Amino acid sequence: MNKWFNTGFISHGVLNLTPGESFELCEKGAIIVDVREDYLNAFKMFKVEKVLYLPCSHLEELYKELPTDTPLIFTDAVGLRSHEGVLFMNAHGYENVANMVGGIVDWERDGLPITTDINNRLSGSCMCQLKARDGHRQQAPGLRKTK
Repeated sequence: MNKWFNTGFISHGVLNLTPGESFELCEKGAIIVDVREDYLNAFKMFKVEKVLYLPCSHLEELYKELPTDTPLIFTDAVGLRSHEGVLFMNAHGYENVANMVGGIVDWERDGLPITTDINNRLSGSCMCQLKARDGHRQQAPGLRKTK
């Protein structure tokens, strides 16, 4: 393990955490970095003290704005893009990052706290086809803090 995390497991070169481990670390000061695109993260959100919203599509241009002195737990809907995000961060010298396996889907399944905004519901028949319903406006790219 590295100096930032004393839990989790390594898979394919990435430190992975369960939602429960992630929640415990958030209660100790770790920050969730939600890399879902804005239209995907507006309906269901992690309900923890510190969440940063940085869509994966903007990671390369904005990653230097992320703190280096705090553990960062990258997450998304199911843990795939966040895994890529951790690989990117590791390649750029960041050692304070881990991936949350299962994303918000497993977080919610495990009964961990979320908030929902029914005005931002999604449409689609499966996870890969989700899109914002009519009337949802895209936000300008940038790192956003907890809503």
